[in-house]
Amino acid sequence: MLLITNGKIIAMTGQTFEKGYILADEGKIIELGNMEDMPAISAISEKRVEVVDAEGGYVLPGLIDAHCHVGMWEDSVGFEGDDGNEATDPVTPQLRAIDGVYYADRSFTEARENGVTTVVTGPGSANVIGGQFAALKTYGRRIEEMIVKEPVAMKVAFGENPKTVYNEKRQMPMTRMATAALLRENLMKAAEYKQQLEDYNKDRENNSKPDFDMKMEALLKVINREIPLKAHAHRADDILTAIRIAKEFNLRLTIEHCTEGHLIKDILAEEGVAAIVGPSLTDRSKPELRNQSLKTPGILSESGVKVAIMTDHPCIPVQYLSLCAAMAVREGMDDYEAMKAVTINAAEITGIGDRVGSLEKGKDADIVVFNGHPFELRTKVMMTVINGNIVYKAQR
Repeated sequence: MLLITNGKIIAMTGQTFEKGYILADEGKIIELGNMEDMPAISAISEKRVEVVDAEGGYVLPGLIDAHCHVGMWEDSVGFEGDDGNEATDPVTPQLRAIDGVYYADRSFTEARENGVTTVVTGPGSANVIGGQFAALKTYGRRIEEMIVKEPVAMKVAFGENPKTVYNEKRQMPMTRMATAALLRENLMKAAEYKQQLEDYNKDRENNSKPDFDMKMEALLKVINREIPLKAHAHRADDILTAIRIAKEFNLRLTIEHCTEGHLIKDILAEEGVAAIVGPSLTDRSKPELRNQSLKTPGILSESGVKVAIMTDHPCIPVQYLSLCAAMAVREGMDDYEAMKAVTINAAEITGIGDRVGSLEKGKDADIVVFNGHPFELRTKVMMTVINGNIVYKAQR
């Protein structure tokens, strides 16, 4: 058992314990509250209890990077470790992040040393349909031990990236029209494939079973609303195209990057579409970033849009997730909303809020102890806990 005492606990449930405790066992949070209400250790359990005194520290749920490519582009390796874009076919929904992530990449270590306990990682944006994202803990002996949920989303991309990649190959898509058309075509095929399977299962004598199609099998999860489209879209028009197509097929959708989201904040709020914003600490390296602003997360949040903040690692190294949130606060975002953007909002938007994102009884014991306010530049992580185990402890 693990008992953390005397810290300022910001549970991300609306509750804050100025001086509180958290008790974890078998990977889950089993109790938390004010120190004055904490039972005597002898009464807690017959098991050995490891006690950590967090006096003067801030205790938060483990941070969550809602969109990155950790392990897909390996640190310091180059082409041998670049496994994020299968840029030979614009439609590759059958690809799975867990088959491309290098679980021992140094970036996982740097993530947990800086309080990031979960990453939502997956393919890049070279293809119209890039493949399946996975939510992973940042500690484990192999991928199977790290999985929170897989697949968690289907990556699709609009705008410059697929256009640029396939323009060089002189093949479709070379325009935004073609990108939208390819996505629609394959969603239509998936819907037809689903109908054929249903007809066959209802009446096997009079209907033929459709030939197995790995791409369509992967897209069934999207058509069935089991997972959302994770739509790479920077420009306002691309964001609106993503929304249009999702509505046509009654799909779940999250907007990734959402660089010009502040220009259409009212529409995003009306449509109830969540935004995973970033990376915002980069240069404006291409035309569709011309309206990039650190103010965007705050503007969207104030407009009623549910916002998460991402690093898009390796664009911004994953260990700087809290810095990205801090910069959003500096540019006008509410402090607590920024905390939500890297904890509970990130969890709920990506469909893993039942396990992570807040400090609550029954949730995974993913906990970070900071030696000061998380958004203060000089603050350091003193301890990171994943599944109830201390996976990082700062040297004093």
